[in-house]
Amino acid sequence: MARQPAKTLWYDRPRYVYLEFCVEDSRDVEVVIEEQRLVFSCKNADGVEFYNEIDLYARVNSKDSREKRSDRSITCFMRKWKEKVAWPRVTKENIKPAWLSVDFDNWRDWEGDEELERAMMEEYAELLEKVTDKGPPPAMDDLDDEL
Repeated sequence: MARQPAKTLWYDRPRYVYLEFCVEDSRDVEVVIEEQRLVFSCKNADGVEFYNEIDLYARVNSKDSREKRSDRSITCFMRKWKEKVAWPRVTKENIKPAWLSVDFDNWRDWEGDEELERAMMEEYAELLEKVTDKGPPPAMDDLDDEL
C-alpha cells in the first residue's frame, strides 16, 4: 500500500512553531526533528501509512523540541533558534502543499503584542487614576433614617 501525507496544521508563536499531524489512532509513530527539517511517519488503525517531510523555513533547536501523541493527532513543538521572529510560512520553499494548512483556531498575530500590552497597561493606569481621584464625598443630608 502506498503511503500518503497526513493532513497537517501549523501555527507560530514567539518561541515555538507548532505542527499538528492529524492522524486518528496512530501507531508506529516516528518523528525526527533536525535543525532545518522535520520527518514524520506513522500508520493509522486501518494500516494506512502516512509520511511527511518538511524542509523548515528557519532553524529550530532540535534538542529542545518535542512531540506529543493523542488519540486524534501528533503535535510537534519546535523551539526556534531566533525567538520572537515570526515565520510567514513553515516551509523553506515559498509553496504550500495541499496537505498543509494554517491552524486558524490557534493562530495569533503575536507581533507587536508588547506594544499593545504596554498601551493597554497605560490605559488601565489612567482609568485607575480616574477612579481613585474621586474628590470630596457626596453630601448625604437628604437620606431618610427610616428604612
